Parts: sequence; structure tokens; C-alpha cells
Amino acid sequence: MEHSQKILYIMKSRNISAYKLAKETGISESLFSKWKKNPTSEIASINLVRIANYLDCSVDYLLGRTDNPEVNR
Repeated sequence: MEHSQKILYIMKSRNISAYKLAKETGISESLFSKWKKNPTSEIASINLVRIANYLDCSVDYLLGRTDNPEVNR
């Protein structure tokens, strides 16, 4: 699973809209639309950190390096 797919999956499971996450993190909402159309693992590290902080999980979890969202937080 690509990083973007994992992020979108978590957002859907927590009922978080792209608009809300974009507004709270300062990341462009169009980026989420782009991920839906074309999942990618090319996400800037600063964006991964912002998203992980907002979703209250670790970057390693978003990267698929662990199944535990708390590891390395």
C-alpha cells in the first residue's frame, strides 16, 4: 500500500475530510485529490510529519514500517 493510500484509508476510517485535514495541516487540498487519482509514495517528509501529527500516529506507521501507530512517536 502506498503512503498516500494509507493516509486516505485512515482519513476515511476516522471520517476526516480532505478539506479538514488540509485546513488543519496547511497542506493543499488538491494534493489529496491527486493522491486519490494517482496513489504515490512520493510525499514530502514535512507533509508526512504534519499528517502523522494530525492523525496522532507515527511517520513509521504511515510509511508501513510498523503496524503499531504508536511506534517511534
